[in-house]
Amino acid sequence: MGSNIWNFGDLLDHTGAALGENNPALIHGDRVISWPEMTKRSNNLARALRQRGAVTGDKVGFYLRNQPEYMEGVAACFKGRLTPVNVNYRYLDDELVYIFDNSDSVAAIYDAEFRGNVERVRDRLPNIKTWIEVGGDDTPDFAVSYDQIAAQGDGTPLDLERDGSDLMFLYTGGTTGMPKGVMWPHQTWREPNLERLRRLYGKAPTNMDEHVTFVREIGQFGRLLPACPLMHGTGLFTALASMLNGGAIVTLEMKDKFDPDGLWATVDQHRVTSMAIVGDAFAKPMLKALETAPDKYDLSSIQTITSSGVMWSMDVKQSLLKHIPQVSLMDSFGASEGVGFGMSVTNAESGAETAKFTMGEHCKVFSEDGREIVPGSGEAGFIAQGGGVPLGYYKDEQKSAETFKTINGVRYSIPGDWCTVEADGTLTLLGRGSICINSGGEKIYPEEVEEALKQHDAVQDALVVGLPDEQWGQAVTAVVELNGDGSVDEAALRAFVQTRLARFKAPKRIFFKDTLGRAANGKADYKAIKAFALEQLS
Repeated sequence: MGSNIWNFGDLLDHTGAALGENNPALIHGDRVISWPEMTKRSNNLARALRQRGAVTGDKVGFYLRNQPEYMEGVAACFKGRLTPVNVNYRYLDDELVYIFDNSDSVAAIYDAEFRGNVERVRDRLPNIKTWIEVGGDDTPDFAVSYDQIAAQGDGTPLDLERDGSDLMFLYTGGTTGMPKGVMWPHQTWREPNLERLRRLYGKAPTNMDEHVTFVREIGQFGRLLPACPLMHGTGLFTALASMLNGGAIVTLEMKDKFDPDGLWATVDQHRVTSMAIVGDAFAKPMLKALETAPDKYDLSSIQTITSSGVMWSMDVKQSLLKHIPQVSLMDSFGASEGVGFGMSVTNAESGAETAKFTMGEHCKVFSEDGREIVPGSGEAGFIAQGGGVPLGYYKDEQKSAETFKTINGVRYSIPGDWCTVEADGTLTLLGRGSICINSGGEKIYPEEVEEALKQHDAVQDALVVGLPDEQWGQAVTAVVELNGDGSVDEAALRAFVQTRLARFKAPKRIFFKDTLGRAANGKADYKAIKAFALEQLS
């Protein structure tokens, strides 16, 4: 037990052996699955997948909402040396075929809710030999029952020699093109997780014996609630870190839309210690629920709320702290292609400005010609993450070469985010270079304008795009979703932005829309918003 090879299957084997019936691994409503039970079920599932023809390195698609079977199935893949593939549960026929086919999946775990979609596409996916259905009263002939195969067997660990180079895939839509599968070796992904433990506790395990000690002394007490989907990076990565460290994953019961009251009730019921969200898209309705009923829930168990992926406004953070003053709000700057770019921590004693981050240990900022940006210069550059970097995108050498580059002999992940570096070394995030607006020769980053718009009391959400303009080249154009009782006109809102940003950054036009149609992970569909704005303009 002295190996430094951080294979997830090995970690889970030892974690499962160290914890007992009183240690929950998965919680969903009134359903609680202990670590010993989860360990046996995932071992049975891993063995069943291999018995049905899956071999080391094969891919398994996950077409599920947040539910216990998601992380249990992911654990089974790691134990069976198989590669889990995240599938967006909102996808329909052609999108499903693309993901399963592009990933070369040989098996798929899907919820009975999506049986009709699977029935329509399965003939187009001859390489998938095993369809595994979760739930449902009558499993169709082409599939096998998840619960049935998870219960069959003695639940003992698999007799496999694993390796830290085993892979996990994370398919990401990015800003352009079809979704791409980021290839993360286990050991590469584990290193930033260990760095985080070192920051939090002053130490982290260096071998399996120390890992088991950490699980018994600290890890087992964590209860994480990923409010965002496990099919996206923020939800999956935070849940995986908690599971590998022996904690419990608490998932919300399915709703058609995000239910903040249900979230707070779950926190109260199961004494959740940490949550994962995606910026204001989650934080604003969470805050509104607390303001509506400030004393309804016991939230004393919460220690941290982590967000990644989109802006999390400082005024929303400060308002949340009034209701949960003991919490630390962790704003993580990361991407599917890299973790640990930067971190911002806000608590009752201190906090940073919106979009300002402490630079990560392996992070650099470069100009387009490869110069490292001088702190305090005010020059914008693209962020690059060294250290643990993914192998690239699955079956896409061109995109891999564009995102994973070697600069001055060091290989970096460069997802496309631009920022400035302040004199004190902190980062101010500007936004994705791919959606940067060039208006009259000035570079304007949409997130900066969106944040200014969202500071208005009447605004629930805002997105900003650049539209073709004869005078300016591109005109800054905003699409705004108002609060239910909010009221403001275009001129007043433009004037409001001009009190917070340089006048050239203020939108030339502002259009209003009932909903901006963000994805479940809070990400914006800028293509659809731009089409809407063009339609309104015409």
